[in-house]
Amino acid sequence: MVKSYLRHGPTEAFGLVCSNSSNSHYDGKLAYVPALEDVLVWDVKKGQMLAMWHETGHRAEVTCILRSPQKDTFAVGYADGSIRLWSASASSVIATFNGHKKAITALAFDDAGVRLASGSQDTDLILWDVVGEAGLFRLRGHRDQITAIRFITPTSSAAPSTSTAAPSYLLTSSKDTFLKLWDLSTQHCVQTIVAHRSEVWTFDVDNKHELVFTGSAEGELKAWRIDHEALAEGLRENESGEVAKLIHSVATLPLSSNHRVSQITFHPTRPFLAVQSHDRTVELFRIRTEDEVRKKQARRRKRMKEKMEERKAQGKEPITSADADMVNANQDVQLVDLFTPYLVVRASGKVRSFDFGDDDAAAASAKGVTQLFVALATNALEVYGVPPPLKAKEGMPEATRIYSVDLPGHRTDVRTLCLSSDDALLASGSNGSLKIWNIKTTACIRTLECGNAVCSTFLPGDRQIAVGTKSGEILIYDVASSSLIETVKAHTATVWSIHVRADGEALVSGSADKDVKFWELEKKQADSDNPRSVRLYTFVHVRTLKMSDDVLSVRYSPNGKYLAIALLDSTVKVFYQDTLKFFLSLYGHKLPVLSMDISADSKLIVTCSADKNVKIWGLDFGDCHRSIFAHDESVMQVAFEKHDVRDLDTKPSHYFWTVGKDRMVKYWDGDNFENIQKLEGHHGEVWALAVSNAGKFVVTGSHDKSIRVWEKLDEPLFLEEERERELENLYETGIAETLNRTHAPIGSGADDADPNAALGAEVTTVSKQTTETLMAGERIMEALELADAEIAAFREYEEAKAKGGLSEQIAPPPRNPVLAAYDVEPEEYVLKVVEKIPGTALYDALLVLPFGKVVSLMQYLNVWAQRNWNIILTSRIIFFLLKTHYRQIVANRVMRTALIPLRKHLRESLRKQKDLVAYNLAALKFIKRQNDAQRIADFYEEEGMDEEKVRERIAEGKKRKRVAIKA
Repeated sequence: MVKSYLRHGPTEAFGLVCSNSSNSHYDGKLAYVPALEDVLVWDVKKGQMLAMWHETGHRAEVTCILRSPQKDTFAVGYADGSIRLWSASASSVIATFNGHKKAITALAFDDAGVRLASGSQDTDLILWDVVGEAGLFRLRGHRDQITAIRFITPTSSAAPSTSTAAPSYLLTSSKDTFLKLWDLSTQHCVQTIVAHRSEVWTFDVDNKHELVFTGSAEGELKAWRIDHEALAEGLRENESGEVAKLIHSVATLPLSSNHRVSQITFHPTRPFLAVQSHDRTVELFRIRTEDEVRKKQARRRKRMKEKMEERKAQGKEPITSADADMVNANQDVQLVDLFTPYLVVRASGKVRSFDFGDDDAAAASAKGVTQLFVALATNALEVYGVPPPLKAKEGMPEATRIYSVDLPGHRTDVRTLCLSSDDALLASGSNGSLKIWNIKTTACIRTLECGNAVCSTFLPGDRQIAVGTKSGEILIYDVASSSLIETVKAHTATVWSIHVRADGEALVSGSADKDVKFWELEKKQADSDNPRSVRLYTFVHVRTLKMSDDVLSVRYSPNGKYLAIALLDSTVKVFYQDTLKFFLSLYGHKLPVLSMDISADSKLIVTCSADKNVKIWGLDFGDCHRSIFAHDESVMQVAFEKHDVRDLDTKPSHYFWTVGKDRMVKYWDGDNFENIQKLEGHHGEVWALAVSNAGKFVVTGSHDKSIRVWEKLDEPLFLEEERERELENLYETGIAETLNRTHAPIGSGADDADPNAALGAEVTTVSKQTTETLMAGERIMEALELADAEIAAFREYEEAKAKGGLSEQIAPPPRNPVLAAYDVEPEEYVLKVVEKIPGTALYDALLVLPFGKVVSLMQYLNVWAQRNWNIILTSRIIFFLLKTHYRQIVANRVMRTALIPLRKHLRESLRKQKDLVAYNLAALKFIKRQNDAQRIADFYEEEGMDEEKVRERIAEGKKRKRVAIKA
């Protein structure tokens, strides 16, 4: 009989406040932040997580977050090049866009939120139709990663004030030092500007779409002006025959530091500009009006005049001619005068991104204080209050920290994990803090300060935790009072490992100072005066074993007979626990053993090393049973699975777990030397591992600051099936990659050829094959084959029946079981299959169809058009197929018979659709006119005017510039 195992599955990751893979968004109350592959929604004031946007099975990291003008929708870009539109209220995916080959680096919505532009590391720019859920076109021109995108709305004095023309320009910046302006109506680049000498990392456009600020890797901040008159006219030649430029350089703004400018943001409503050009600070500029600047200049001139008069009165040398000119001249207002440094916000850690709170209600309640939200690279969030501008006499304004969210996660890597004996509590240690979590709710219930934690263990009774630190101390904490009870100066160098003996009466510690120390656990009264007070453990040093090299790991065998010690010289020495007499030496690893564990029956010892191998040894003779190449990087920890108390009749297994720097968690069978399961999920090196004492789950901690619990499911797992599934996944991704591979044009050379060779078309279609689109294409082909076979069978029956004679008595062929189950006609079944395919994947799925199937699909499209079934979908498919297969269709006479009736039926259906839309549009316009008239009447009635005055006022209003009245 084939051996079966139980599968392990992931649960929600915890210990994350925000990851540093993406920017964050803040609306004045809620913060939408990346958490590796998820997006978390935090109530910053309460420090409470309200939602986690998680899509099952999707593992790519979040790289970009943007809120749509339609407030409930968010566009989230991922490292695999996909974009998902999330509904904030439902915490679910609305649509998925696949078009980029590499990570998404920039996103931008237009003013109405109906178009989305995305930029990526693959240097492409794609425009998406959010409503139609399809890619419109791909723009190529940049030579490096796109760093920022903005839609530009042309507004010129020539255009009428109420015109609502859609924005038709896109402005993009890239690491190739260029700033490009794209005309979306003609789909090409109209101006390329060499913005800086080094990479352009960010830019932002002011609220009036007049000024553009760009930031470079050299810490330079430049301002550019958009010429809206030229934008409205389009590309024109001036008198000298040169093409008129649409964007002009204005000035360079001085910054307080020369570090990389990583983010520039204008406040949506207030006169502030924020620039981040240093790791820990955000610089705020106040935007002054021209009137304010002129007043300031007038005050300066007035002071100069007063000084001149003073000097004359005192008989001193007269002021220079330049200063005199300054007094008399009426200076022009420079851009640098408009943007004045206001204050610097200093965060408590490295700033990953920042955002202004755009919720007016929250801002109004804070008495004019502007909120600046900062997401830190150290897994924390902070909100600072920026005070309104003060008068000069009141001193310098300072930003104050209003809220911070940092307790639910570690600031640095999780280096050690340990579980209590009942699996209820988990302790995690990092450099600076020790946190205790409730495993059931994943809530952080205690946060304790500690040194640089390297190893940890719960002491018997689960009331105390012992932590070994890099400084050589062992710290003992009391969980109930969340306090440090005792600091034991155990070693002079890093304590790499501590382990409690199975009987719970002794503890061993191994250190880089080449000592192995043995400690007895003695219980003493916490309060000597109170006999009923809690009895707490204290350490009593009993003896020391000197080793020849640094000790990296120590382990007692569960039967209490042996003690295993791993040394820096890549060997493991096994001693008798009671007499410390030498028993075995296990050598074979090429690099030091980082961790080891002994099985519950004390028969096997498993060691893992920096040489990427795991070795399984027998503890009776010290023979190596098997050496396994386990991970692609160093194997950091290994642990045998504990005996599952639910299985009363089974003996302890030899299954064990390993974690490595290759981000993988692996499950092994130590008797058959087989890899049972590979668990992917972490986005950084996995440092720590803790196995459930009941065998129900395993916990891992990583460099990505997340802690993940992998639960044992009741689903059986067979090794052959698991290997087959892995090969299938590999094959499917391979097919998708080969389909997406772009062939270089002849003569352009291979990958190592000249990058300046011809790049091909500037604008192309948006398509990207994924395993989902391939499967969708296969489903359409299966449906077409099934429907064709059904129609052919019934056609044969009808023909036979028409011949007369005996054939009239033939029974009709049985219906296809699938069609009979759904109780639908073949044509309707094909439509059902096509309708189930997501709109974003439809075009890519149609590209999978061979031409024979396209001809077959055309017949069904004709029937759908004739019967008026889902005309919008039918029209989309016809248009796409005609555009894609134009040459074959023109060359193929067979298509003529299908296309002529299709044209007739489709035109008829579309005319009906057009009439319906026109009727609805006219009705909506009528309702709008009625509503406007009612509002205007109410507005004038409030002012108490009679009818004649109202008519006069309306007539005057018509002569003036019209202004839309908002409700």
